[in-house]
Amino acid sequence: MLEPMNTPVWEDGGWRGLPRLEGTLKADFCVVGLGGSGLAAVHELLRLGRRVVGIDAGGVAGGAAGRNGGFLLAGLAKFYHQTVRAHGRDFAQRVYRATLDQIDQMARETPGAIRRVGSLRIAASEEELQDCWAHLEALRTDGFQALPYEGPEGQGILLPDDAVMNPLLRCRTLARQAQEAGALLFEHSPALEIGGREVRTPEGRVRCSGVLVAVDGGLERVFPELLGRVRTARLQMLATAPIPPRFPRPVYRRWGYDYWQQLPDGRLALGGLRDLGGEAEWTLSSEPTLQIQQGLEGLLAELGVRAPITHRWAASVGYTPTGLPIAEEVRPGVWAIGGYCGTGNVLGTLLGREAAWALCGERRPGAVFFA
Repeated sequence: MLEPMNTPVWEDGGWRGLPRLEGTLKADFCVVGLGGSGLAAVHELLRLGRRVVGIDAGGVAGGAAGRNGGFLLAGLAKFYHQTVRAHGRDFAQRVYRATLDQIDQMARETPGAIRRVGSLRIAASEEELQDCWAHLEALRTDGFQALPYEGPEGQGILLPDDAVMNPLLRCRTLARQAQEAGALLFEHSPALEIGGREVRTPEGRVRCSGVLVAVDGGLERVFPELLGRVRTARLQMLATAPIPPRFPRPVYRRWGYDYWQQLPDGRLALGGLRDLGGEAEWTLSSEPTLQIQQGLEGLLAELGVRAPITHRWAASVGYTPTGLPIAEEVRPGVWAIGGYCGTGNVLGTLLGREAAWALCGERRPGAVFFA
């Protein structure tokens, strides 16, 4: 039986919460969605001297932004050599460099939430191992850091510039920082109507000059016009009681379908097996299921971990057929970012910053997606 919980291991119970939006506010811009990408946009708009209101249907980072595995990986969801093949070397290089820069900036902004430990891509088959070598060669050819790896976790490649974080701590820290800088932020204030000049919630309105919707999972529900271009999937995780130190770096295995990291206090956060659930995991539901959770227990046993399971949770994330995120003006004055294909912690932050400039009618220096 599954424990009656859907709480991520990152939740420490210390968040005091934000008020609901009540009445009418005026601002230069409204940001809908207070996850990592939305908060990055809020901060960038503040740096650009704009007045900002941010709202969320739930709590800060209540969606995938605070319920993911905490990986900070450079590049897109597709591995680097795959991105080169699909979208060209110039684009792949620009994205990879830009996301590396984002990891550096994220670490400066919230150093208490981020650990610069690199990451491992581990092969679960000979075919995948050969793909790891192609991945390694492509990165090295273009001047990026990567090393062959063989150790207790298995064989694959080490990406020394990647990192891990506590995603909920990072987002809540960003929210507090944004409030201190003058942003008006509100929780439990779902956007019922979204237009380029006004956003309406159950108890309030924001009148503004433009809107950014920074939502990953469920983006096609917010914008039916995006149906077919983005689709929501459920990603599931669990966490254990502390175990002795075993995994100094996060592990991304079996083409990214399995992943885990050991927290500083010894707890193991492990997720994946979305492919085990098949079509059922393409859903707007973010409730853990018995099938996937039992599969994750099996993965724990395979790793030799026998500690009690303390947390089980799930999150909704957006996927696109191309592997490229949604980043565009979907309605007059309304911009949308999302569809990060399961790797939105860094990519979403980059897009949030770029989208902030686009809202202002400008191009962020070095922009990749809003060029």
